[in-house]
Amino acid sequence: MQVRIDEIVLKKRIRKNLGDLTPLMESIRKHGLLNPIVINKKKELIAGHRRLECAKKLGWQVIEANILDTTSELEKLELEMDENIHRKNLTPEEVSDGFLKLEKLSRPGFFKRFWNFIKKFFRKLFKKKKRKFR
Repeated sequence: MQVRIDEIVLKKRIRKNLGDLTPLMESIRKHGLLNPIVINKKKELIAGHRRLECAKKLGWQVIEANILDTTSELEKLELEMDENIHRKNLTPEEVSDGFLKLEKLSRPGFFKRFWNFIKKFFRKLFKKKKRKFR
């Protein structure tokens, strides 16, 4: 659901330091918001403080949000903690492998480019033309 950013209520948060938002902001600018923020019916932020701040800095007026039916301070705190604790960062090896794959895909070698050209050529050559019926 789309929610106006200026209607979202920020109460006391566990995370005090949002860190450098630049990489996340660039990702959101390039790919959009991949994971909605989480608010309750009173529009109090439960999870997604960094995403919300990036959206503000990008000048967004609305943001995608999942709405949970909770006002319990205990449950809101548990949800905020779970959002930030139960995740696993990529290992250095996984990051390295990912960057290598990105490099290969973004800069294919000569033979890969030639093969792609051949495939594209034959697809166009044998593409069936649609008939228009009257």
